[in-house]
Amino acid sequence: MTGLKDFNYPALNAASDQLRALGYQVENPADHGIVPGAESADYMAYDLTRLGLCGVIALLPGWERSEGAKLEVQIAHRLGMTVVNTHDLIATEAGG
Repeated sequence: MTGLKDFNYPALNAASDQLRALGYQVENPADHGIVPGAESADYMAYDLTRLGLCGVIALLPGWERSEGAKLEVQIAHRLGMTVVNTHDLIATEAGG
């Protein structure tokens, strides 16, 4: 999310809203917002603790350009989690 406009929060929030509407329990890294004085490593440490609670990781377009997302995907694979494209998941669940 570093280097993206508004830390990509609008896209994260839109995807989270759609997934929640489909009945998913979502761990959205944008939910805890900006913490004054926090560094990138602080956000990653928090987000990785939340990742361990999930069974599926849903990725937004461009995730390959994010060092944090790449780390999350590596960990998800090691934990045996399902890794999906958010758009594909929403389209499948919505019947389209």
